Amino acid sequence: MVKKLNRIQVQEELKSSGLAVFTPREFYDVFGTSPKTGSVFISRNLKSGLFLKLRNNYYMLKDSHPPLYSIANRLYQPSYISLESALSHYGIIPEVVYTVTSVTTKPTREFKTPKSVFSYQRIKKSIFTGYSPVTIEGNVVLLAEPEKALADYLYFVDLKKSSLNDRLNLKSIHKGRLLNFIKLFKRGSLLKKIKGIYAQQRKPRKIY
Repeated sequence: MVKKLNRIQVQEELKSSGLAVFTPREFYDVFGTSPKTGSVFISRNLKSGLFLKLRNNYYMLKDSHPPLYSIANRLYQPSYISLESALSHYGIIPEVVYTVTSVTTKPTREFKTPKSVFSYQRIKKSIFTGYSPVTIEGNVVLLAEPEKALADYLYFVDLKKSSLNDRLNLKSIHKGRLLNFIKLFKRGSLLKKIKGIYAQQRKPRKIY
């Protein structure tokens, strides 16, 4: 017997299950449907406005509003929030960042979705560390520690894939922890760069 899906029940179940972002496979498992029945329901309700497509095989309830960091973690795995997004979150850079930035061990990707733009930069598995789960708006998010976010960011600056922000606020950064993360990248030029940044910050600012 083919199981019938009720729109209101599906909406309530997805919200109660914590599946802010779901794949077709997760949908079939939650509702005990066949792939055919589940796929037809998802397709129809994309058109009806119940669901929103984020990327191939990743959907969410259109009227739900999970934190963007939570969406980023789910959209491309494994990944954690880092680079400019994490630096802005910690107040290390003053700018508001509109693209949600993460690092991953998978190929570099960018997804433009109705919710935001999600950018993922690839790093080696050996340096995929320095992050922890934190709770944001009731959702557990994988977020880089301040020092690792800065180390990740400076790594891509050193690779000339990003430009150096000249308004870095290092007051909350533990220099020893930062240097330990920097050393994981095994790049002499990166170590030299961070030493230069600290030397520059020690110089008295000119008052005009």
